[in-house]
Amino acid sequence: MRQSARSLYIDSYLILLNQDIMKLALGTVQFGLSYGIANKSGQVRRSEAAEMLHLARDNGVDTLDTAISYGESESCLGEIGVDGFKIVTKLPAIPEGCLDIGSWIQEQFSASLVRLGKETAYGFLLHSPEQLFGVDGMEIYNILDELKKKGQVEKIGVSIYDPQELESITQHVSLDLVQAPFNLIDQRLLTSGWLKKLKRKGVEVHTRSAFLQGLLLMPQNLMPLYFTPWRDLFEKWHNWLAINNVSAVKACIEYPLRVSEIDRVVVGADNIDQLSEIIRFVNTKPLVSFPNLDCNDERLINPFHWSF
Repeated sequence: MRQSARSLYIDSYLILLNQDIMKLALGTVQFGLSYGIANKSGQVRRSEAAEMLHLARDNGVDTLDTAISYGESESCLGEIGVDGFKIVTKLPAIPEGCLDIGSWIQEQFSASLVRLGKETAYGFLLHSPEQLFGVDGMEIYNILDELKKKGQVEKIGVSIYDPQELESITQHVSLDLVQAPFNLIDQRLLTSGWLKKLKRKGVEVHTRSAFLQGLLLMPQNLMPLYFTPWRDLFEKWHNWLAINNVSAVKACIEYPLRVSEIDRVVVGADNIDQLSEIIRFVNTKPLVSFPNLDCNDERLINPFHWSF
């Protein structure tokens, strides 16, 4: 029997939603720290973190993002149990004057696995990739590569803040995985052409900061005065939301999910209700368009420059 056009549309719609859920990765910095400009509930309690992991797993989310520098995040995950999840963690900056870089990295990585209760990790990224440009750069990379060759980690790579960092990095080393910021305001990964370059190289791409640390979810009247220079940009954003009757969460999360070259979109949540809301919006009808909020001003798009 011939399938109706409506049935085909419904089937395609359901496939799209399932793909979107699978592209979500749960960021767990809030499991170890009080994080985010809009965070009012502080660090997530262990019991609630457990509920969030169960909710993520039940809805097809298969990747967790953490880091050694995220406070108690790794210990929290290990205590709850992360079976069935791919774990991506990150190495902090190597201390100046470290006499045995190889031993230090191995100790950090091994301790990370112990905290997580895992024998291997899916991804191990440099949190300070600029160290690859120093005199010890190749030694650092070779140690990470050795961890991969031993089967202790599947993919090695970097977590960056500016796609232009990739110009120098990729000239010297081969990457399996790159994590970078990407959202409605910070579109550099796309506009610079690096997203397509990475995919041509076979690099897996994870993006973070879909909500710009929660700034895109804040009512405009509650934003710190620091953001006054970009008042027109945020007025445009909030007017678009009102005119189109769209949730800020919906638009923020769906924008990176719609970019085919992105493999995982890392999203954090302060509590179970926020995670439930994110999953619920992913499971609703896709948006037709998005507002043009593209901005290259580092003072806005890089939270390290924020001053309150």
